[in-house]
Amino acid sequence: MSKTAVVVLSDPKAGSEEALGRVFNAMAVVYDAKQAEEEVKLIFQGTGTRWPEALLKEDHPGHELYKAIEDKIEGISCGCAEVFGANASGLDLITDNQVPGTSGFPSHAVLCQEGFQVITF
Repeated sequence: MSKTAVVVLSDPKAGSEEALGRVFNAMAVVYDAKQAEEEVKLIFQGTGTRWPEALLKEDHPGHELYKAIEDKIEGISCGCAEVFGANASGLDLITDNQVPGTSGFPSHAVLCQEGFQVITF
């Protein structure tokens, strides 16, 4: 069985089709793995920590897909959310990688040690 960690780094504030395309494709990968009953998790990091607040709005084009994969969301980077002023939107704050001078980030080393393939969008 495959294990995939999908990391969203794109910025919704960019207002570009590319940023929207990245988060849509990230969520589509998570949805596909979920349907195949594979182990998958979605992490929002960097400016990507701003996405959950936007995707929770019912009129957002990605809202329905976001709700369909909500159970596969690992959380958002705590340090990134602080730096970029993101609302945690009820998600877990990830602090596994205790980078000095920060409140912590997701640990990609641990993900790899646990056998996850890491894909970034």
